[in-house]
Amino acid sequence: MPEPSKTLADDPLRGRRPTSHERMAGLAWDASYQDGPAPWDIGHPQPAIARLASAGGFAGTVLDAGCGTGEHALLIASLGSPVLGVDVAQTALAMAREKAARRKAQDPVIEVEFALADALHLERLGRTFQTVLDCGLFHTFDSDERSAYVASLASVTEHDGTLYVLCFSDGAPDTGPHPIRQEELRAAFNPASGWHIAALSPDRIHTRFHAHGAPAWFATVKRL
Repeated sequence: MPEPSKTLADDPLRGRRPTSHERMAGLAWDASYQDGPAPWDIGHPQPAIARLASAGGFAGTVLDAGCGTGEHALLIASLGSPVLGVDVAQTALAMAREKAARRKAQDPVIEVEFALADALHLERLGRTFQTVLDCGLFHTFDSDERSAYVASLASVTEHDGTLYVLCFSDGAPDTGPHPIRQEELRAAFNPASGWHIAALSPDRIHTRFHAHGAPAWFATVKRL
């Protein structure tokens, strides 16, 4: 797998400002991983992503945007796709690399790498991907940030490529933070922004605080 571009390696977070979630929490994303597992780090892939992977949903080179400690990237790589996982949390990336080293020792053909990157400036990767995964990242951005994030995703997704988005929904009282309405997803991923939502269905996101998962949307989005 090619190395990330020199621009990314030199200063991947240049000019980055705290996101709305970080401002609301009063903490950087990295702090979520420094005192035990983050609320969304359940120690294994989300069931929705595991089902998708077992059904052959990931093709070509894959980007895992907001990869956290790497469970989804490692699952996808174990099925034969080369994967790049990116995140702004250095602690999470260190954990992901440790997991990758252990799993590569058992399965040397796994192609996975992890890199520090700003999700609002994925074009700095200097690469494109046939499949992109967003598991739990879209819903952390407020309405002012979403257009930049959607454009950032478009910059690294090949035309006719596929983006999968799993995000909290407003479908039930026991939802997670930052729930998203169906209309907000459709407004963000529309032909004017270079996307078409091919499928959108209710699902669940499992967390350490939701015994049976929180209500979620699972979207399959095609790059025009």
